[in-house]
Amino acid sequence: MSKYSLLSQSEHAKLRVITERGAAYGDNQMHAMTFPFEFRDIESNYPIFFGKEGESGQFYPLALFGFQREENLYLNGNHWDATYIPLMVKRNPFLIGFQQSPDVENGEKRPVVSINTESPRISETETEAKSEALFNDDGEPSEYLQKSMQNLQTIHRGHEQNKLFIAALLENDLLEGFNLDITLKDSSNNRLEGFYTINEEKLAALQPEVLGKFHEQGFLQAIYMAVASVSRVSALIAKKNASLD
Repeated sequence: MSKYSLLSQSEHAKLRVITERGAAYGDNQMHAMTFPFEFRDIESNYPIFFGKEGESGQFYPLALFGFQREENLYLNGNHWDATYIPLMVKRNPFLIGFQQSPDVENGEKRPVVSINTESPRISETETEAKSEALFNDDGEPSEYLQKSMQNLQTIHRGHEQNKLFIAALLENDLLEGFNLDITLKDSSNNRLEGFYTINEEKLAALQPEVLGKFHEQGFLQAIYMAVASVSRVSALIAKKNASLD
C-alpha cells in the first residue's frame, strides 16, 4: 500500500528509512524502469527490455530481474547480488510529486519530494545499523536525504529523456514484441511475454544519417547497450535454475 505525503521536517523528523534489501521491503519485483543514462551500469548486470503502460500505452525501458511476478532472482536474503541497483529501486520510499507554486510562471507545477509513509522501509525505531535518519538533530536534511533528493532530481530528468528516447525508437519502428520460451532444469516450460525489444534487423538497415541523428541525441550507445544486454538472459536463467535447488 502507498500513502504519499509532502516531506517535511515538522511531520517526519523522527522517521528513519531502512536501507537493507529484501522481499519484506518491496524488492521482490520482476523488473524496474530504467533510463538511457544508466544503461552502461544496467547492461553489465541485467537484460534491458521495454514495457508498455496499460493506461497510457507509453513504452519505457526496464531492467529485468525475474521471469514472473514478485520474482527477483538477484535477491539473496537481505543482499542484492549485483554491482548496480537501478535508481528506480533505490528511490524508495521517495517520489517526485508536483505542486502548484506562485513562484512558477504560466501555472506550471514545481517538483517536490514526497514520502510513502506506508512503506515497509519506514520506521521510527529501527537501529542506526540498518536505517538512515531523514533529518539531523538540528532539523536539516541528513546526508542520506540529500543524496536521495539528488537521485530524485536525476530520475525526473530521466523521465524526460525516456520520452525522447522512446519517440526516436518508434519513429524508426525499432521496437518489436517478443516471446521467450524457457525450459528449466526441472523440465518445466516457462514463457516470458508482454515485453518488447529492439529489432536488430531494422537497426542494421538504418541509413547513416539516421544513426548520426541517434548519436547527436545521445541515444546510439544506449541502443547498442540494450541490444548487448539481451545476452544477460542466459545468466538470469542460470539464477532461476539455481533457485530450484
